[in-house]
Amino acid sequence: MRAAAKGLKALMPDVRLIATSPMVRARQTAEIVVAQYGALESVILPALSSGNPPSSVLSWLRRQAPDATLAVVGHEPDLGILASWLLARRRQSFLPFKKGAACLIEFAETPAPGTGTLIWLLTPAVLRQLGN
Repeated sequence: MRAAAKGLKALMPDVRLIATSPMVRARQTAEIVVAQYGALESVILPALSSGNPPSSVLSWLRRQAPDATLAVVGHEPDLGILASWLLARRRQSFLPFKKGAACLIEFAETPAPGTGTLIWLLTPAVLRQLGN
């Protein structure tokens, strides 16, 4: 994950905030990413706990600065469901998230279901290559 976090920083140097599930493995992953970025702010977001509906994360997203680049660390299948819902209003995941994978979803306006645009989806192996 350290090498993947290095690749993520090379690709996205301006991440402003990382939100993580309160579960131990997600917090450990977030700590690795925070260490790679240095001064990156992090928050524990209970809405990212397994089994929570995507709407609970959306409420948090809407309270963030509209121009901010945010990162979230959570669990499968929940992250895939969240991303699919933000992209296409589908509550079934159509994105393959391996452990350590990342995607970038952009919103032209206030985040809402079905309004996101997928910019990229990268496997951990590709992120590691970007970090070299």
